[in-house]
Amino acid sequence: MNLEKDIDVTALGELLIDFTECGPSGQGNPTYEANPGGAPCNVLSMLTRLGRKVAFIGKVGDDIFGRQLTKAVVEQGIDIGGLRKDPENHTTLAFVEKLPDGDRDFSFYRKPGADMSLLPEEVDCDRIRRARIFHFGTLSLTDEPVRSATREAVRAAEESGCIRSFDPNLRPPLWESEEEARRQTAYGLAHCDILKIADNEIRWFTGEEDFDAGLDVLQRDYPGIRLICLSMGPEGSLACYKGFRFRVPAFLNEKTIETTGAGDTFGACVLDFVLEHGLDDLSVGDLRSMLVFANAAASVVTTRRGALRVMPTREEVEELCGNAEERK
Repeated sequence: MNLEKDIDVTALGELLIDFTECGPSGQGNPTYEANPGGAPCNVLSMLTRLGRKVAFIGKVGDDIFGRQLTKAVVEQGIDIGGLRKDPENHTTLAFVEKLPDGDRDFSFYRKPGADMSLLPEEVDCDRIRRARIFHFGTLSLTDEPVRSATREAVRAAEESGCIRSFDPNLRPPLWESEEEARRQTAYGLAHCDILKIADNEIRWFTGEEDFDAGLDVLQRDYPGIRLICLSMGPEGSLACYKGFRFRVPAFLNEKTIETTGAGDTFGACVLDFVLEHGLDDLSVGDLRSMLVFANAAASVVTTRRGALRVMPTREEVEELCGNAEERK
């Protein structure tokens, strides 16, 4: 199939509001900032900072938050020709609490949310076929009809020769059962070329505490995955490619205030690298460069509240990388 690939990355999934804590009010009540978010659009937003052309497919409510999100996404330079509005269901909301160990806890208002109501016939397959990479996660696999819509999008990506990128982005409260979460995660793993997975997700899915053992399981059971990138928070990241593995330490930042969007920023940088270098013949040096840049970008975004609107530029990331090299 000969198609003009004039979009770098098309992503499908959730677009929502992250209400993030920003200190107590004068009365001592917690206050929250309504930040635009959702993993797929966070990834796309970072890619626009890196000069990439991107498109989003999803659904928001025809409400105040849906309008806020639409405006925010357009401001980032993301093509929203595939964004639909739901007149019946409200935009999904997530309240994000920062835990003492620096991790986060999520409370979702999504029973149902507009993102869940995307229909297969509403999927803009043209924007998928025109893309070099198609990116998706599991939040669009939790319920129908968006689950069927996601599978329709994956079929279009496969038929048109897109590189497929998958991020499990595990959110246990959104699943009816852990067994269903495993089944749908397994579907994503079986239909991707690039996997970005977090430390808690690989342990959960494989049952292995040791990362190398977990990677062994994924490589054995899902041989079609060509590149696995494992993000490990303060322990750095690891790339698994053609039988060898390479690990890079994190850029620990004393100015970190929250980690929302760090994994999405990391994943976007991996996709940017693949767009530049392909997947066929990467060296250890290539993997090191990819992970160093991705770790640095993730570090920068942890110093900012929110994600989609505050992604770092290439220059900011390169400056952090350069400063780290000078300190060696």
